[in-house]
Amino acid sequence: MRNLDITTLRSFVAVADSGGVTRAAGFLHLTQSAVSMQIKRLEHILDLELLDRSGRGISLTASGERLLGYARRMVALNDEVMARLTDQAFEGEVTLGVPHDVVQPTILRVLQRFHASFPRVRVQLISSFTRELKALYARGECDIILTTESAVSEGGEQIHRSPLVWVGAPNGSMWRQNPLRLAFQRKCIFRPLATAALDQAGIDWDMVVDSDSDRTIEATISADLGVGVLLEESVPPQMIRIDHNGALPELPLQNINMYGADAPKSQLITELSDLLRMMFGGVGQPALRVASQ
Repeated sequence: MRNLDITTLRSFVAVADSGGVTRAAGFLHLTQSAVSMQIKRLEHILDLELLDRSGRGISLTASGERLLGYARRMVALNDEVMARLTDQAFEGEVTLGVPHDVVQPTILRVLQRFHASFPRVRVQLISSFTRELKALYARGECDIILTTESAVSEGGEQIHRSPLVWVGAPNGSMWRQNPLRLAFQRKCIFRPLATAALDQAGIDWDMVVDSDSDRTIEATISADLGVGVLLEESVPPQMIRIDHNGALPELPLQNINMYGADAPKSQLITELSDLLRMMFGGVGQPALRVASQ
């Protein structure tokens, strides 16, 4: 019976999550060649090709996709055993603030991975608007926050860039109406961007729902009573990206920025920051830092 090596499985999961060997190496604090060698060793043990290296990037083969779920569970179980049965277990609490529209799916994966590595650490998740999150961070009530912004403010770090898209109900027709019926939260940072784009395009619009409730906005859009704007990768299952073929104006890219990673911090904050960079960096652009003054 051949035995799988947790180290090689950890490297494989990191490559799958980050979208490449280079980013995985940075997260694991290893050289790129070391990670590549571990992947090759794992492929040799299984006598399977796990990564498709034929294109410009790296993707999982069918065998790699089958292995990934097992590998996640094995790495998580290994880390839980080591944390619970040794004196090296971390304890404490970390407060993470994120906007409503980035919680799924990436933040859920981040929390799962972090809990597997630090089962005794409590992560308090605060979901709110960017403006409120920055206020909480300024008062010291959050250790790390993520924001959705058009630019990077002082002390922030861009970890991802995402297009904004128009969203509506599946098989909906509301986006064809004139005036265009909009549903937005009062404090949504995308709201002025959307209305400005419509004004510039000469498209009449009407704000039919103006609410502080996420659920109200989601219900309105899902029932085809209005349209809204979301980050491309955060469109929930009950909505779709509207294929308007140019009938609606294009919207600007948005940054997902991180604040708190550059401040004096514990190892827990360092680990959580690195995990956020890796998980968002796998589908994002190279990070851009704005140094604190």
